[in-house]
Amino acid sequence: MVAIRAATAADYELLVALDTVASCEPARCAQIRQWIDTGCCYVAQTGESVGAYGVLGYHFFGNGFIEMVMVGEGFRRQGLGMALVRDFQARCTTPKLFASTNLSNQRMQELLKSAGFRTSGLIDNLDDNDPEIVFFSRAGHQ
Repeated sequence: MVAIRAATAADYELLVALDTVASCEPARCAQIRQWIDTGCCYVAQTGESVGAYGVLGYHFFGNGFIEMVMVGEGFRRQGLGMALVRDFQARCTTPKLFASTNLSNQRMQELLKSAGFRTSGLIDNLDDNDPEIVFFSRAGHQ
């Protein structure tokens, strides 16, 4: 069973360790700290192990926005990412919930579609030669 809870300062080192970007981008470590401090970061736990984290914010034109879903390499394909997305759909306080991922990130696209999201647009020029796909779901839709 997967349990979702708000991340705490005590989770910081665990989240940095499971984040595949944090080891090569110090700015990600600072971002993780900020997400925890502002209360928008949640962890997915199986038993005693934290295997994933996600970030739900409201800065996307006043709508809910899943800013991050990161599943540790040793925890992938166990439903932790889906558990976070489903929790965010239920937790979102606005009628609309958005998420985005790169065109190259097939796993995240599949996860979002499986959770009932549909494509809502494309943003070029964020990452070179890898457009960002925006997804949409009604909050509360599971």
